[in-house]
Amino acid sequence: MPTGKIRWFDSKKGYGFIVGEGGKEVYLSASNLPSSFTPKSGMKVEYSEIEEAGRMQAFNLHVVQRSVPRRHTSDEMNAIIEDLIKLLDSTNAKLKHGKWPDPLTCDRLAKMLRAVAEDFDIDD
Repeated sequence: MPTGKIRWFDSKKGYGFIVGEGGKEVYLSASNLPSSFTPKSGMKVEYSEIEEAGRMQAFNLHVVQRSVPRRHTSDEMNAIIEDLIKLLDSTNAKLKHGKWPDPLTCDRLAKMLRAVAEDFDIDD
């Protein structure tokens, strides 16, 4: 069985991807998940592969290692939150005047929000 790490999984969309050996991406459908299994980014899994709809899909997943990402310290999070608030305030000011921020700012904001959400997401 190949092994890999869950790159991302969106339960609302019902799919995600596993990065397998050698960087190969494998599609992961919610319909192929064991019951009561919630995939999280970074989880190391074993899986079987089948080709469906022109792409490799994972099924028969088994968790090898649950990832426990390093959380930032409270001092680090304080600085990150302060930077995020400044960026959100700046973005809000532009939106109030009917203008969207430039694509680089939008990308930076999205990445920061995802990173902060990951630190606050406690499942176990």
